[in-house]
Amino acid sequence: MASMKEEKPTVMIEGRVVKNTGSSYVVRSDDGTEYPCRIKGNFRIKGIRTTNPVAVGDMVKITRATDDAYYIKEIIPRKNYIIRRASNLSKESHILAANIDRAILVASIFNPETPTTFIDRFLSTAEAYSIPALIVFNKSDLWTPEILEYASELRQMYQDIGYDVLFTSASTGDGIDELRDLVKNKISLLAGNSGVGKSSLINALVPGLNLKTGDVSDLHHTGTHTTTFSEMISLPEGGELIDIPGVKGFGMIEYQATEVGHYFPEIFKVSSQCRYGDCRHLGEPGCAVEEAVEKGEIAPSRFSSYLSIMEEVMQDKGEDKYRKGS
Repeated sequence: MASMKEEKPTVMIEGRVVKNTGSSYVVRSDDGTEYPCRIKGNFRIKGIRTTNPVAVGDMVKITRATDDAYYIKEIIPRKNYIIRRASNLSKESHILAANIDRAILVASIFNPETPTTFIDRFLSTAEAYSIPALIVFNKSDLWTPEILEYASELRQMYQDIGYDVLFTSASTGDGIDELRDLVKNKISLLAGNSGVGKSSLINALVPGLNLKTGDVSDLHHTGTHTTTFSEMISLPEGGELIDIPGVKGFGMIEYQATEVGHYFPEIFKVSSQCRYGDCRHLGEPGCAVEEAVEKGEIAPSRFSSYLSIMEEVMQDKGEDKYRKGS
């Protein structure tokens, strides 16, 4: 009687996702080997409705299939992740990165200008996922005295709230050493609008990398996309940067209206003094937050950002009209 052929046990390799092109992934194992990987069409993570079920930074288990291709079979439970709405017309989320130590927003005061609403939406999302955030105002070499004054006011405002803020210039090296110290031995997400100089900053941090950089449109003062996929870049001193494509908007998802104020530290602090415990700061009697805004104790731009998120969240929950006091 012929003996049955024994099936070889499936060998699982653990590694970290270091590149995501949208249709394929690169996974790096502990010994430094990089494996081009794919996922099955039905691969999903229970409870998270996302356009990209696997993100850069994910720790995964992969196997080699009979067609000699490698497939991601399992995601090891995440320490954390950070997401945004996939698009204005979608209720799905897009995972920006997973298992990160710091979320860095690269912003520009002008050419292009990063709106404070965008900055605040990024910060509130980092707060929601308990990820320390850093704001980097780049291109400081291009600032006039008036722009420097405005940038200094923004820095003071965000520092007073409790955020780290840096002024940087890849051209002059201003702030690069401080940024290098903050990202050393950490996994950091690097996000921002197109044209704010992310690639130039990475080139300054990783000599010889020579990432492609783009120009800013003279007509619209907007940047061109130079990063077309998400990638993890190793730093010479230790640590990793996750570079993602330029983000045009930052739509919110997974928020409840009663939680939004929790993700604005200064609003959350003052809200304990509101007359009603469930105050939404939308015109209710005895609202300490609105009183603090009137007194200049909370920046109007921050409260405006809070209101814009509240409007979006309330519309998502089926409240068609955004009314004060509702």
